[in-house]
Amino acid sequence: MATIRYYKQDCDFLPKQRMKISAWIKETIAEEGFTAGEISYIFCSQESHLEMNRQYIGHDYQTDIITFDYTDYEKRKVSGDIFIDPVTVHQNAETWNTTQTEEMLRVIIHGILHLCGYKDKTDDEQVVMRAKENHYLAQFK
Repeated sequence: MATIRYYKQDCDFLPKQRMKISAWIKETIAEEGFTAGEISYIFCSQESHLEMNRQYIGHDYQTDIITFDYTDYEKRKVSGDIFIDPVTVHQNAETWNTTQTEEMLRVIIHGILHLCGYKDKTDDEQVVMRAKENHYLAQFK
């Protein structure tokens, strides 16, 4: 059964329109040829996010999202824990000259795209990821 949950950890942020976001996420997953499993979004402080970056990713710098992928690719069932630092997302919105809401939605769907198997390490992968993000963002509005 598909379950998308939203939690806050060491911060006060939760996105508005969570029911609409969850429906959008499920539609995205279906369009990618998967079904939704257990997906948790955990919004956390910059400090705890940085510590996760150090401990699990080996990065000693701030990022906006960390995705732990539990997807069963054989059964095509998307599952995972997605940690988002809302402060960094909001700072990135200023950097990219976009709204905080649009940047948050971009990051939310970015995590789902990772769970669907998309990577973003190389320039070519980043181009594909950004195109997919833009495609799904256009569907949310």
